[in-house]
Amino acid sequence: MNGEAIPAPLLPTPLLEVRQLAMHFPISEGIVLNRKIGEVKAVDGVDFTINRGETLGLVGESGCGKTTTGRCILRLERPTAGQILFDGRDVNRMERQELTALRRRVQVIFQDPYSSLNPRMKVGDIIGEPIKVHGVERDPRRRRDRVRELLSVCGLDPKFTDRYPHEMSGGQRQRVGIARALALDPEFIVCDEAVSALDVSIQAQVINLLEDLRERFGLTYLFIAHDLSVVRHLCQRVAVMYLGRIVEMADSDELFDNPLHPYTQALLSAVPVPDPRIEAARAFRPPRGEVPSPINPPSGCVFHPRCPMAVDGCKQARPVLRELRPRHWVACSEVN
Repeated sequence: MNGEAIPAPLLPTPLLEVRQLAMHFPISEGIVLNRKIGEVKAVDGVDFTINRGETLGLVGESGCGKTTTGRCILRLERPTAGQILFDGRDVNRMERQELTALRRRVQVIFQDPYSSLNPRMKVGDIIGEPIKVHGVERDPRRRRDRVRELLSVCGLDPKFTDRYPHEMSGGQRQRVGIARALALDPEFIVCDEAVSALDVSIQAQVINLLEDLRERFGLTYLFIAHDLSVVRHLCQRVAVMYLGRIVEMADSDELFDNPLHPYTQALLSAVPVPDPRIEAARAFRPPRGEVPSPINPPSGCVFHPRCPMAVDGCKQARPVLRELRPRHWVACSEVN
């Protein structure tokens, strides 16, 4: 050795950091006084990071706070508490000029490809509008060329620029939504149930397209979904959410092969097996009871009223995410 220092291995660089994020919606009554009588705790203390070039899947049943988390990251909602750091800058403290610059770097693909597209605008205008608004390309001819290029990248005929959304299929409309999200060359895209409204065969095409785009343009995704098979195919890491909180987070294969939290185990065991003989012989025990209301969530661990492993201590102390195995985090005091 010549005495030179050996460089340390490069660690993944977080592009997005979410720290103790909370979003509580007030409940009020009365027209004149508008008195607050409670609040819906849609998101209640969420922590996670997403590294550059990574796809993090955020899963959970309807009403657990997945979409609200995404809307807070996009600054479509102002969170009640917590921090959202994008490339080291706090999104919640950004003024209008900084926020405009953020919009170019962060985009979204919505769930319903029809309601998210203006039915009175042609496809070319829908995709070209953000390019025009942000001043990316002021020349109309070059802007039209850019729109055609985006359509081609997303697997659509460039001639579709003159079509209206109602003249296209659901899969084609979702590709238009993806092309619009790519129009500003973003770094980070929130995919909010981006394939749940599509047929299964079309889902596979759109998922493959999203994966190809990630590799081609170095994109980073937050993939919000409830379809676990889709998440396993597309995501490198998965965070499981229940009643506004993350209960488990791990690498995709690790979480699916070795779920540790009782809720994650119940979620995965509910996925049907294609073989009818195996499905008929399989023992499935769904969690008892119903999902509690986010207006009055349980004390301590939010899953304890339905958990088969719950003890008295689960009603008192709120469990924190612990790294029980390398890169495998679980919020359960009874799991070791």
